[in-house]
Amino acid sequence: MSAVTFADIEAAAARLDGLAVRTPLVESPALNDRLGGRIFLKPETLQRAGAFKFRGAMNKVSQLTDVQRARGVVACSSGNHAQGVALAARMLGAPAVIVMPADAPAMKVANTRGFGAEVVIYDRYTDDREAITQAIAAERGMTIVWPFDDEAVIAGQGTVGLELVQQTRDLGVALDLVLVPVGGGGLAAGVSTAVKHLLPTARAYGVEPAAFDDTQRSMASGRRESIDPAARSICDALQTPSPGILTFPINQRTLDGVYSVTDAEVAEAIRYAYTTLKLVVEPGGVVALAALLAGKMAVDGGCAGVVLSGGNIDPVLFGRILAGEI
Repeated sequence: MSAVTFADIEAAAARLDGLAVRTPLVESPALNDRLGGRIFLKPETLQRAGAFKFRGAMNKVSQLTDVQRARGVVACSSGNHAQGVALAARMLGAPAVIVMPADAPAMKVANTRGFGAEVVIYDRYTDDREAITQAIAAERGMTIVWPFDDEAVIAGQGTVGLELVQQTRDLGVALDLVLVPVGGGGLAAGVSTAVKHLLPTARAYGVEPAAFDDTQRSMASGRRESIDPAARSICDALQTPSPGILTFPINQRTLDGVYSVTDAEVAEAIRYAYTTLKLVVEPGGVVALAALLAGKMAVDGGCAGVVLSGGNIDPVLFGRILAGEI
């Protein structure tokens, strides 16, 4: 059985009511014409802290006891989870320490500090971020808020899928497929759990960077595969070394497949989102749209839901992508 149920996601939605943004749906005639179907974009770029990660962080932190909140929380993240935890902690009056890689986008580090969190920097290629996080938790008595391997976090991310189905139903639409970015797999696990419960015949797909295709390879082999430490991608938000211990079994059951996209395809999707859709989306947040634009799968006249998971793109990188340098 799934470690996270639809009831858990509904409970998370109740906790997040009035705290998280119920992000809208965006439909573009130009995108529909290009892909030959109806595409409903779910822009979590408009979520608090600019990404879906706030949902899972707030669902987790809001369930801590008064004593746990007073001691605070610690998390490890390249940026979006960092900001989500920092903001949730500030809103609930809890201290926060965030372990972030030295190459995290400067804007994400600045925003995390701006939400009042203490930032501890590490080298993602030589240091063990989980060990650093666990040491801080032990030393200070803090609660760890893992970025994806936590049932409360997964349930919080699942509210994206719950809203997506509810909002399309309100429009009289039943989705045929849903595409979600995949890093550690928390968003995909939560969204696919919600979608499959509400729309059992809908197909759900994950999308990840080609250099970080651990989930795609894991789905093929049936075991958790790892990434080459030398791998690099502009998708900083999706650079996890392997699928989560909790998330992978869920995604094995609920995802119909996983696609991968190159950095060039991601860059093209960022340009399309900006010039045609008038949306600013970060590399890791645009991979699902990139898969459709690159023709990885056909909509075939159906209706697709696409999660744009975050919009915290480094301004310098954004300028280079718009200029066609990447």
